[in-house]
Amino acid sequence: MSLRANLQLQRSAFSLDAEFSLPARGVTVLFGPSGSGKTTLLRCLAGLETQVSGEIWQGDVCWQDSTRKFFLPCWQRGIGMVFQDTRLFPHLDVRGNLAFGYQRTPAALRKIDWQQTLDLLELTPLLAHRPTQLSGGERQRIAIARALLTSPSLLLLDEPLAALDQTRKLEILPYLAQIQQQLDLPMVYITHAMDEVSRLADHLILIHEGRVQAQGPLSATLSRPDLPSIFDEELSVILETERLSVDPHYNLARLAFSGGELLVPDLPRHGTKRRVRILARDISLSCGPHNDVSILNRLPATVRSIHPASHAAHVLITLDVGSSQMLARITRYSLDKLGIAPGTQVWAQIKSVALL
Repeated sequence: MSLRANLQLQRSAFSLDAEFSLPARGVTVLFGPSGSGKTTLLRCLAGLETQVSGEIWQGDVCWQDSTRKFFLPCWQRGIGMVFQDTRLFPHLDVRGNLAFGYQRTPAALRKIDWQQTLDLLELTPLLAHRPTQLSGGERQRIAIARALLTSPSLLLLDEPLAALDQTRKLEILPYLAQIQQQLDLPMVYITHAMDEVSRLADHLILIHEGRVQAQGPLSATLSRPDLPSIFDEELSVILETERLSVDPHYNLARLAFSGGELLVPDLPRHGTKRRVRILARDISLSCGPHNDVSILNRLPATVRSIHPASHAAHVLITLDVGSSQMLARITRYSLDKLGIAPGTQVWAQIKSVALL
């Protein structure tokens, strides 16, 4: 069931005024700079902010309606929540921590199986360990499993990887992707790390100063040329690709997408399916298929539209590349020098080293 919300919260130094909707399936990521209101918004959804006004509906079930003075408490909303600091019980071993959530869910309401959860997150070897004996990544896997074993209808995750180093993050991300794929459990995920957004998100909500700036499918939202300047560095497209082959000598993978093929550094742990993010600033344009350059990815494209950028020296150009779209940022000087206009046939050039 989709979730709809229209929420207002006023504090001395911060105000939240956000209207948004979440799809019934997939991972919705709340993304924005520190202090933008992401955690406050998540706490409102969880029922942890009792002073918030407005409405929240999950399908036809009302969680909150301040005009009727109705407020469904947290424990009745059917949510699981995972925090950055895991909040495991130090006096219990892993089995005891997991049982805390599982045993509090009546057997008739259990939708997620105990053994399935252990297998999904590879926890069986850890059951007798205490939290102090675990790595940060292992503790976070336990926290995720404990939330899952309450059989929630919605999983809320508040920057669950923020306290982990890059190696531990890369360990956890595949588990989160598997949870969504195998359990078909909708998630709301907070992060300020774009690599997590690129890997996990299906739907994106961009937040700044307590206001929703944009929302929608991941790539379509990140490639909007009208995004506020605070998100300039995030302008990009996300391509769903499939690995066709690998050159073992150069360690380059050949990836296919709906607009052609790309050569990128190989990441074998990603399997054959891989998301590739291409930043608008990493695409240059030429009027011919030059082969005497170090840029390996040169794709024929048609200019769809040209838009002003937040910086007066730049423009944003929407490109049709096969059946895919890309967004390029170039200077107005280059635009005029090359004579680029809507309908112009160009070559989109993308450095392989920019694609990870």
